[in-house]
Amino acid sequence: MPIKIPDTLPAFGVLENENIFVMPENRAKEQDIRPLKIVILNLMPTKIITETQLLRLLSNSPLQVEITLLKTATYTSKNTSEEHLSSFYQSFDEIKSDKYDGMVITGAPVEDMPFEKVEYWNELCTILDWSKTNVYSCFYICWGAQAALYYYYGVQKQMLDHKLFGIYRHKTLLPSHPLLRGFDEYFFAPHSRHSTVSEEDIQNCAELDILASSEKTGMYLASSRDMRKIFVTGHSEYDYDTLKTEYLRDKGRGLDIDVPENYFPNDNPENTPSNFWRSHAHLLFSNWLNYFVYQRTPFDLRDIK
Repeated sequence: MPIKIPDTLPAFGVLENENIFVMPENRAKEQDIRPLKIVILNLMPTKIITETQLLRLLSNSPLQVEITLLKTATYTSKNTSEEHLSSFYQSFDEIKSDKYDGMVITGAPVEDMPFEKVEYWNELCTILDWSKTNVYSCFYICWGAQAALYYYYGVQKQMLDHKLFGIYRHKTLLPSHPLLRGFDEYFFAPHSRHSTVSEEDIQNCAELDILASSEKTGMYLASSRDMRKIFVTGHSEYDYDTLKTEYLRDKGRGLDIDVPENYFPNDNPENTPSNFWRSHAHLLFSNWLNYFVYQRTPFDLRDIK
């Protein structure tokens, strides 16, 4: 089914060339159905790349998916042009009176800072508080997941001795959970982070279930018991070459960075990596949209509480 985005958004042409059903706004207006309204708070520095990655995965939906891209007002991205942000992004003040079926909050390169020291932390807290009554289901990624776990449940992140960087195998722990329908017992996903959360802290929280984890990465996937909050500590949305780009970037900066684990064939950065987590990524997002957004959200968004 189609995803509804402006036909001038850079992701439009990329996705169309991949045979993903993207629908121009004019055509979408002619269809007599209510689209799923999803807001994406994009905190990643490479915003256009992240937009494309997420939109690719959100395109698997039983209905139109109408996307709102959200930016912070208290911090301006240094890596994305003001023209792009002005054309395609809105501020919280512009959307705070609206209600949404779902929200995605991305990761952010601020792991080495205490949450309260992040420049836009107060604004993020306002958005998280607003989402309790204005968004039915939220999907938090990497640092976004850590921030939400801290804000809602007081779970503190812990710094790692070395960056967790590579592709790792995870085990499904609650195969009957709707988010895991169709999952293999083991699956792969990328990680790229300097901090983590303790599985024990999550287990001690009566409102949360750990759905998947691994010995290497710890908790990968968790859900609130009411199934309205999904926490993902990795980056299933990453393209096949995203870790390569990050590795070469850090090497170019002279940083002490190891070759991503389980990524380059023979651990040789000269070799082209393969994407062997794509099916998991699509299934994860489609399960969220189907079982947690489409199946559960009130048809009248004003009924969200």
